[in-house]
Amino acid sequence: MKNAALILLIFIASMAKAQEQKMTIIPQISVSGEGKIKVTPDQAVLTVGVQNSGKEAAEVKKLNDETVDKVIKFLKKTGIPTTDFKTNNVSLYKTYDYEKKKNNYEASQTLAITLKDLSKYDAVMMGLNETGINSIQGVEFKSSKMEDYEKEARKKAMLNAKQKAEDYVSVIGQKVGKALSISDNSSISYPQPMYKTMAMAEMNDGGAQRETLAVGEIVIDANVNVSFILE
Repeated sequence: MKNAALILLIFIASMAKAQEQKMTIIPQISVSGEGKIKVTPDQAVLTVGVQNSGKEAAEVKKLNDETVDKVIKFLKKTGIPTTDFKTNNVSLYKTYDYEKKKNNYEASQTLAITLKDLSKYDAVMMGLNETGINSIQGVEFKSSKMEDYEKEARKKAMLNAKQKAEDYVSVIGQKVGKALSISDNSSISYPQPMYKTMAMAEMNDGGAQRETLAVGEIVIDANVNVSFILE
């Protein structure tokens, strides 16, 4: 009898819990929304480097230091603030040439330069080349108003999600209520630089200056998943 009574109590509790869960189900709709903003970059981050190799560690380090010194002096002369360039990486290591059976040393240093005036791009790139920089590792375009554009894209994504939800439920005579949950899946797509040879500032055969840089666009793409209550 005790076992039967215990089973009955468990059954009643389970039924009550199922009934409670059934009563708490909230009618809702889940949709995704997208907000896309395309902007023209007004800044660029140039990553450049110098690398030398030789028999003596002090020798290759000295060669690198001399080039970096020229780079810093050139950037200051060009009017780029010291806060807009920095050393990213410095390395000095020993290698072994198995064919010649001797040690060599490799020294390298990279710098990141934020260029806030893209009209100086050609002059800066040519000037860096003349200082002895022997590696251009990348050019990343940016916008000085990125935060504002990101906010705008997020708002557009939410409006897009709400409009989608309203489109769906309008045909069944319901309305979209408050949002139950919001998840962000946003991303930013940076354009890849396109530039010609290092003879950028030369004149073409017609006497006009060549166009050497295509900055493309930055795409700020905000994506959200939203669940709305149905009324």
